[in-house]
Amino acid sequence: MLPHSYALPAAILIFLSGMVACFAGYRLFRLVLAIYGFILGAMLGSSLMAPSNTIGMIAAALLGGIAGALIMAFAYFVGIALVGAGMGALAAHMFWTTWRAVDPPAPAVILLSVAGAVGAMLLQRYVIIFSTAFSGAWTMIIGGLALTGDTTAARAAATGNVWILYPFTPLPAYRWVPYAWALLGFVGVAVQMGITAGKKR
Repeated sequence: MLPHSYALPAAILIFLSGMVACFAGYRLFRLVLAIYGFILGAMLGSSLMAPSNTIGMIAAALLGGIAGALIMAFAYFVGIALVGAGMGALAAHMFWTTWRAVDPPAPAVILLSVAGAVGAMLLQRYVIIFSTAFSGAWTMIIGGLALTGDTTAARAAATGNVWILYPFTPLPAYRWVPYAWALLGFVGVAVQMGITAGKKR
């Protein structure tokens, strides 16, 4: 978690990262993996430091971010499988929490995660396009809300709370978020299929 004063730069980074992933994720997949690896590594690294230690938190975030970016960038095929598994888990949570208002059972999450990982390896191009478009769309929404002054999203941008950054339920008081996410995700898919992923990487 980063100090609150870093909320605006973090929100800008999250929004721009989401835009790159959403509209050019297939063409720049290694870069997208590195970006999300950096964000994840920074969140994990900074969480090891005490909130009062600002310099230590920033240093740990940078070191963790660099390590996460390197791991994701070089573990290309593992990254594809992880992306597929993550999208499968996200789909399970979104379905159960949106339509049934309960957390999904563990077997369903495991099954969809495994199916997502296998599907990602078999249909790499399309899985990369869909997963980067929809994960980028979600990141853009969180970053955009933080930039417009939403306190929940701003806290997510500043603290790197995994639940808020990639929530498995809609943001509190924002029931429109899943629909905006779906629309923006499909726009990202269309842009990638028609323009940015038109040629072989």
